[in-house]
Amino acid sequence: MKTYLDCIPCFFRQALEGSRIVGATPKQQKRIVDEFARQIPRISLEASPPEIARIGYKLLRNVSANRDPYYAIKQKSNRIALRLLGRLKHKVNSSKESLLTAVELAIAGNIIDFGVKNSLNIKAELKKILAEENRVIHKRSIFHYGEFRQSLRKADNILYLADNAGEAVFDRVLIEEIKKKYPDKNLYYAVKEKPVINDALLEDAKACGIDKAARVISNGTDAPGTILALCSKEFKQVYKIADMVISKGQGNFESLSNEKRPIFFLFMVKCPVIAGETGCKIGSIVLFHNLKQNGALREKNIQMAFYGKRA
Repeated sequence: MKTYLDCIPCFFRQALEGSRIVGATPKQQKRIVDEFARQIPRISLEASPPEIARIGYKLLRNVSANRDPYYAIKQKSNRIALRLLGRLKHKVNSSKESLLTAVELAIAGNIIDFGVKNSLNIKAELKKILAEENRVIHKRSIFHYGEFRQSLRKADNILYLADNAGEAVFDRVLIEEIKKKYPDKNLYYAVKEKPVINDALLEDAKACGIDKAARVISNGTDAPGTILALCSKEFKQVYKIADMVISKGQGNFESLSNEKRPIFFLFMVKCPVIAGETGCKIGSIVLFHNLKQNGALREKNIQMAFYGKRA
C-alpha cells in the first residue's frame, strides 16, 4: 500500500504524542517535529506508511534515554491481557465453531494500538472487547473465513506475523486452537527484532505464552510493519517456505497488501485511509484474503471515508 497525503498529519501526530510518552522536553518535541518535517519532502509517497513512520520513531529513540520507550506500556498490556486469557479460552471452548470464534477474538484484540491511539486506555478497551463482544465481533464487512479455513487445512508451514504486545495473548488463543485442530502443523510467530512503539518483541511473545504453541522468530527489523526489503535473511526463508501467511494489524497490511503471494490479513479498521483501501467502515473487523482493487477506486474510497458523499 502506498502512502496517501492524508497519512502525513497522522505521522506528525504520532511523532508529537510519542515524544511526550518518552518524556521529551518541549524543546526536544519541537526538534523531533522539525526534523521529521525536513525529511518528509525527500520521501516518496510510493513508500508504505510503515516505512515513513519508522523514520519518526527513530527520532523518538534518539531523544529517549530508554532503549525501549514503550516498555512499561507493553508490560502493562501483557499483564492485563493475560488476566483475560481464561475467559477468552472459555469462550472458544464453549463455541459451536471454536476456530471461527478464535479468529474473531484475535482480530478484536487488534484494538490495542498505540500507533493509532496513543492515549489508549488498555484496560478499558479490553473490557469493551468482552463486554460488547457480539457488537464488535460481528461488525464485519470483509470476512474470508471459508478461504482461511480451507488454506489452514492444506498448509504444512504457517507463518503468523505479530502486531502488538498484549494483543499477542489474543493471537495465542487462535494459535492454540489451530494446534488443537491440526497438531502436525509447523507454526512460526514473527515478532520485531528491535523496539518500535508497542509492537511485540521476543520477550513479549514469551511473556504471553506464544512459545508454547509456535516457534517464535524475529523478522530482523524495527519497522512498525513487515517491510520485506529490510527483513533478515532468516525471516525471508521462513516467509518463502510458508504455505500460509497470517498477518495481524494495520501496519502489516500497509506494508504487505501489494504482495503477490496469498496472505490473510486480520485487523480492525482504525482510520479513514484503511477504510478507503478496504471499503470497510472504521471499527469493522476484517479477515481479508488478497483483495485487489483498482487504484482509482481506492482513491475514491479514501475520499469518501474522509469527506462523505460530497467527495
